Parts: sequence; structure tokens; C-alpha cells
Amino acid sequence: MIEVNNESDATIEEVEFAELGAFVLAEMNVAAGAELAILFVGERAMEDLHLKWMDEPGPTDVLSFPMDELRPGTPDEPTPAGLLGDVVICPPVAEVQARAAGHSAEEEMLLLATHGILHLLGYDHSDADEEREMFELQRTLLLTFLAQR
Repeated sequence: MIEVNNESDATIEEVEFAELGAFVLAEMNVAAGAELAILFVGERAMEDLHLKWMDEPGPTDVLSFPMDELRPGTPDEPTPAGLLGDVVICPPVAEVQARAAGHSAEEEMLLLATHGILHLLGYDHSDADEEREMFELQRTLLLTFLAQR
């Protein structure tokens, strides 16, 4: 089950983000019953979360809060259903990043959602090899999702 909630002032196509979540989980061989929440919040709420959980001031673009520490499965052995966790996105920060990158805020938030879901599945980018693997995977997933729309 994928739940998308918008607590920000931004206009969010919630169905699109639910579809993205379902697509990424299916591609990563996670059982359809896995629970994922994608939440959109304003700068103040994101700053509070960033300070509380990362001990860093100011709002950030995306935070991930894993729950059951599910990992990607295989086509023969999908990851069992469980509570994957929450991805929290800050649209105002995403808008600034989108302008700098030369694409839409919606595209930036879809990228951030994909990035956050991969973090929930155990991917990280703390070293060069991990970063290359994670960023290539998120790019492939997002481009494939967008191509199917």
C-alpha cells in the first residue's frame, strides 16, 4: 500500500507519486503489500525534521525513514510485504534545485521520491562506488517510469 499526503502549499499530483512508488517497488521486486508513505511538507516542518534526525540546520530536499529494513528481492524471491517506511519531500527546496538543474519542480520531486525509496531499500551514496550504483539505478528507474506515462 502506498500512501501519499501533501501537507505543503505546493500542488502535488498525488496519484503520480503513488504510481511511481508502486513502479519502483515492483522493479525492485518488493511484494505489492509493502507499505510506503510519501509525504510533502513545507520548509519549517522539513527544517524541524532535519534538525531532529540529522542534527543539521535548515530544510533539506528529502529525508527517508526506514522501518522494517526491507531490501530488494529477486524475480523468484520478492521481498515479503512489510513496512518499508516514509519518504518526506520539501517542495520549496525541490523548486530551487529544479531551477538550478533546468527541469520542472515535478521532475525534481519525482527524482527525490525515487531517491528516497532507494534509501529505504538500503541504498546509500557515502562513497563513490555506492553513489554511482545508486544514482545510475535511480536514473534508470525514473526514466523508465516517465517513458511509460
